[in-house]
Amino acid sequence: MIARVRAGEPEAYAQLVRAHTGIALRAATALGAGADAEDVVQQAFVKAYCSLGRFKDGAAFRPWLLAIVANETRNTVRTAARQRTLAGREAAFVEAEPLIPESVDPAVAALERERRAALQAALGKLSEEHRLVVTYRYLLEMDESETAQALGWPRGTVKSRLNRALRKLGRLLPDFQPREGGDEHG
Repeated sequence: MIARVRAGEPEAYAQLVRAHTGIALRAATALGAGADAEDVVQQAFVKAYCSLGRFKDGAAFRPWLLAIVANETRNTVRTAARQRTLAGREAAFVEAEPLIPESVDPAVAALERERRAALQAALGKLSEEHRLVVTYRYLLEMDESETAQALGWPRGTVKSRLNRALRKLGRLLPDFQPREGGDEHG
């Protein structure tokens, strides 16, 4: 696909944009872009397009793009005139999440919202590197090697930082029980 883009096929890049917009928006939102997430993602796609000459043949596009999204988010958040509150980031994050189906028991839906709010609040208490590694690995569902590539870290660094981040989250969320197999257990 990248070769087609480099060859000047505009539809090939449009396909890449369509395929990766959702995950890019989730990343920007989870990393704190809030209401600016769409602008961040649009700018990231422009920068990615302009940087395709530096994209390594055979590399995965998604981690490379998400690294650009993370940098663009960081720049946007840093230059914003006002600081976003944790409540504002949580509201934006919840809006980016899929809606809970109406068929779900209202009590289960309420618990899911509470879990998400507690997790987002705890993530906000982590250092940036720990928040990034947890976000990429679990919220964006990237595997270890994709996370390492997106963050520009060795895999061993991803493992150690993830381990430390999860221990900190465990202390911040002592009653939090991870879901098993997609079912609600806690």
